[in-house]
Amino acid sequence: MGHTQARFHTITFSDYGDNMIIIAGTIDLEDPSRIDEAMAKAKPLQQATRDDEPGCHAYVFSVDPCVAGRIAVYELWEDEASLAAHFEHANYHNMGGLLREMGLAGADNNKFRCDYKEPVYDETATPRADFFTLK
Repeated sequence: MGHTQARFHTITFSDYGDNMIIIAGTIDLEDPSRIDEAMAKAKPLQQATRDDEPGCHAYVFSVDPCVAGRIAVYELWEDEASLAAHFEHANYHNMGGLLREMGLAGADNNKFRCDYKEPVYDETATPRADFFTLK
C-alpha cells in the first residue's frame, strides 16, 4: 500500500487516558532455532493479556526479521495502574516463565511515558517528524 492510499485513524488521549505508557524492547534467545517454538507458545499469553487485562491496548512479542533469535517487544498501557496490575497478573508471570524456559541470552526493555500523540502522516499523506498539530 502506498502512502497516498494510507488509511488514517486518529486516536486522541481521551480514547485511552492522559498517561499512556509504551514498553519497547528486545529479548534475545540463547538458541535462535527456538524462535518459532517460543512465538507459538507466547501467542496464547499475548491474546490473554489483551483480552483479560484492563488498560492493555497492545501486547506484541514478534520475531525480529533482521536478527536471528530476537523477539521485538511492543506494549501499550493506559496508565501506571494498569501496568502495575499487569506485573502482578498470571499472564506476566507465565510469559516470563516461558521466556526463561526458551533460554534467554539477554533483554533490553524500556518504558516510555507519553505526553502527546499525533499521526505520523498529515492530511496530505506526507510523513512528518515534527509535531505539526502543536503549532
